[in-house]
Amino acid sequence: MREHEETAPAQDDIEAVTRAVLTASRLLVAVSARSLATVEENITLPQFRMLVVLSTRGPSKLVALADHLGVQPSTAMRMVDRLIASGLTSRRTNPENRRETVLSLTEEGSRVVADVTARRRAEITAVLRRLDPARRDALVDALDAFNAAGQEPACGAEDVLHPLGWLDPADETR
Repeated sequence: MREHEETAPAQDDIEAVTRAVLTASRLLVAVSARSLATVEENITLPQFRMLVVLSTRGPSKLVALADHLGVQPSTAMRMVDRLIASGLTSRRTNPENRRETVLSLTEEGSRVVADVTARRRAEITAVLRRLDPARRDALVDALDAFNAAGQEPACGAEDVLHPLGWLDPADETR
């Protein structure tokens, strides 16, 4: 019985932390949605994620892009078609293999990624400024540990944050 009493607080702690992280994730999703809503184009969150991946990884073949996003190639193709129609991505024949198509961002697509990211950064900064500096330091430590546990590569101070451009933890290109 004593053993159960000692493990119960740790379980309660995990539940409290889980609730806090879920609440924070709602805030971050709301920030993401608001920053995306400011874009003149009608872009969905998955489409923006594709733009971010193209922005961070550079031109990609459709199959590689679909694999990186965790979607079927047919789904990725529909997304690409919509983004091409919006003038945010372009498609060209791969000069190394004429049977393949390479997808890339247009200047407008790059501008959209930069604008949305800047708005997101500004809103997150505004929230963080309302925290006491000691709490900000504690938050950095906690989020660094959380990101490491989730195998999310760290961003350096010089890196531009590209939310939703998730990399596979096994990907060593970042």
